[in-house]
Amino acid sequence: MAIVNSIFTWYMKKRIHQIELFIKYPLDVQEEWFHTLISSAENTEWGKLFDYKSILTINQFKERVPIQNYDTLKPYIERMLQGEQNILWPSEIKWFAKSSGTTSDRSKFIPVSEEALEECHFKGGKDMISIYCNNRPNTQMFTGKGLVLGGSHQINQLCDDIHYGDLSAVLIKNLPMWAEYYRTPDISIALMDNYEEKMDKMAEATIKENVTNISGVPTWTIVLAKKVLEITGKNNLLEVWPNLELYFHGAVNFAPYREQFKELIPSDEMYYLETYNASEGFFGIQDQDHSEELLLMLDYGIFYEFLPLENLEDENPKTLSLEQVELHKNYAIIISTNAGLWRYLIGDTIQFTSLSPFRIKITGRTKHFINAFGEEVIIDNAENALTKACATTAAKVKDYTACPIYFKGEEAGGHEWIIEFETQPTDFEQFITILDETLREVNSDYDAKRFKDMALRRPKVHNAPPDTFYKWLKARGKLGGQHKVPRLANDRKYVDEILEMLP
Repeated sequence: MAIVNSIFTWYMKKRIHQIELFIKYPLDVQEEWFHTLISSAENTEWGKLFDYKSILTINQFKERVPIQNYDTLKPYIERMLQGEQNILWPSEIKWFAKSSGTTSDRSKFIPVSEEALEECHFKGGKDMISIYCNNRPNTQMFTGKGLVLGGSHQINQLCDDIHYGDLSAVLIKNLPMWAEYYRTPDISIALMDNYEEKMDKMAEATIKENVTNISGVPTWTIVLAKKVLEITGKNNLLEVWPNLELYFHGAVNFAPYREQFKELIPSDEMYYLETYNASEGFFGIQDQDHSEELLLMLDYGIFYEFLPLENLEDENPKTLSLEQVELHKNYAIIISTNAGLWRYLIGDTIQFTSLSPFRIKITGRTKHFINAFGEEVIIDNAENALTKACATTAAKVKDYTACPIYFKGEEAGGHEWIIEFETQPTDFEQFITILDETLREVNSDYDAKRFKDMALRRPKVHNAPPDTFYKWLKARGKLGGQHKVPRLANDRKYVDEILEMLP
């Protein structure tokens, strides 16, 4: 295995030269991809609608094609789900990545073309390893296996030839043979959709393997780690997998989990590498050790635009290209991809921390949200749940805010709400139950994390006394019509401040 490890390490490091090229010539690379995308799609239904054949410049593209979101592309995607082709992208699309929904849908179905798989998602996966091998030339990761925590896999019954699952499931199902050989557990376990049974079987299947690296969302990684330690009776993961050296993570802010991982993996040599990937594409990789910045990956079949956050609500907002962005300003990301997402607002906000090379950090979402565990609860989810809970219990909500409760010891995570009522619910416990059940109904990711309280437990709700939020705003000097109570936050700052004021 040592020889194989050397060969794979050498092969993966060869990609570094290409990465250095787009670092050196970022604008040229992006313009080349722009023209490739436009010419590839000119004979699609979308390309004909906007006459892609006559688009010669990026400015023409911006002037002609409006900014899109899932709701505006949904009519086209629904037809693609039925098996229609050559609508948004010319090559056959058989796969869709399912993710949490919008204000009007429980789930989104993002098209994943063969080009997106090969040139974006798989390329990103290989680049994670390339960058790691370059930073750690003495790595022994290929002497063992990578433990991959994948999602569930389902078949779209609307059309026999159309498949969907969460992104990790789509990727696992399409992995090349060599990658399948180096991952664990078996695909039949990795793609189980019963998470309780899945965690048990994953733990049992992997404790005897030589696991050198782990890939997954922190939430489920911690759940699995606790199950492994429970079965083996060991104190930490290094007693189970002594050659464990690397953890790939993404999707949620890692900071609240860092101390727990230090307890689970008590080694200063453990390497943590963050990625920025989503159903819509693979965008960034942490290329420097001990840095939270992410290198923006510019040769993955994605053309980027950046919308200053203050202009987000403008009627015809003007976007910026890479050469126009500035440091430390919040931008919403807009992408055009090799899967047919055109000028697509993905909902994330970033700041540039470096312009040479282009490095970014994720700063949040274009809307208030909670995504501490991969649940992606948005304002609309919360409002729907509160509306139903109020209707059922004859309550009226005056103000509210909510935030995550992070893992602590053996306890699962959760959401903590502070609600001030204009009219009290007839049954407070029933109110909480309806709130929770409705969130599960309207948000598939929240529902998955709530399965048997494994990652998210029942919400904790505080019934705040009258004028709680008024007093909190006053104490912060934020009284006035322009100041509003933040409804959802991805950290505990606001909730902890308010809790200190409660009796």
